[in-house]
Amino acid sequence: MHGPALSGWLLVALCALSGAYCLLRIRACAGEERRAAGGEAVMGFGMAAMAVPAAVLTPPSWSWAVYAAVFGAATLRGLAGVRRGGHHLHHVIGSLAMVYMAVAMAAPGAHGGHTGHAAAGGVPLLTGALLLYYAVYVLLAGRRLVPAGAGAGGDAVAAWTLRPELTLVCRLAMGLAMFAMLVTL
Repeated sequence: MHGPALSGWLLVALCALSGAYCLLRIRACAGEERRAAGGEAVMGFGMAAMAVPAAVLTPPSWSWAVYAAVFGAATLRGLAGVRRGGHHLHHVIGSLAMVYMAVAMAAPGAHGGHTGHAAAGGVPLLTGALLLYYAVYVLLAGRRLVPAGAGAGGDAVAAWTLRPELTLVCRLAMGLAMFAMLVTL
């Protein structure tokens, strides 16, 4: 990812924390919500790994193929969820965006996507469409962010992970991070 190291580290922290929160949600949820939390955890940790500043770690050239394969598999899983009637379309778009960024970073002249040079990656029209999608997604998610009642008693971790506003904040944070990563593409 292009850009200053500080913004890269902030994205790493934001995405890793979102991924960790989603792992906690997996433990506390069941069914469709559990599958959604799993997909969001993979997305959070994948985005965190992709955002590590190049000053610290320049990924090997094969890492972009690994990203593309992992998120290609996540795309197929999301498509299966959509086919079953689940609400995974956003996950499919997110996974496809990750595949797109990995392919763009692996392209010759992209400098591994990390050095901050002026080499642009990706197809401008597709990048613009994804930026528009995530801008609208973030605005709508932010609008829905309203205070909710405190979780019921019982297991403190389960009560904390089942709070709907925290789940929405997690999704909003990952949407903002995806937007930021696409801007730097």
